[in-house]
Amino acid sequence: MADFDLELDARGLNCPLPILRAKKSIQSLNAGQVLRIVATDPGSVKDFEAFSKQTGNELLATNQQAGEYSFDIRKN
Repeated sequence: MADFDLELDARGLNCPLPILRAKKSIQSLNAGQVLRIVATDPGSVKDFEAFSKQTGNELLATNQQAGEYSFDIRKN
C-alpha cells in the first residue's frame, strides 16, 4: 500500500504550475489524506515549503532523486 492517497505528476512544469495543480488536487482530498507531488523544477522545493506554510497543510517529506523532487503533503 502506498503512503499517499493521490499522486500529482508535475514533471516538466515550471513555477507556478506545480503549485496551482497541487492546490486543485489537494481540494479533492479529505482532511488527513496525503498528496504526493512529483516535480522536476528545482524551485519547487522552496515553493512547496511556502505553500504548506500558507495553506496550513503539513509538508511530511521532501525527496530528491535523479533530478526529480517529490513532496508529501497532508491535508489538514
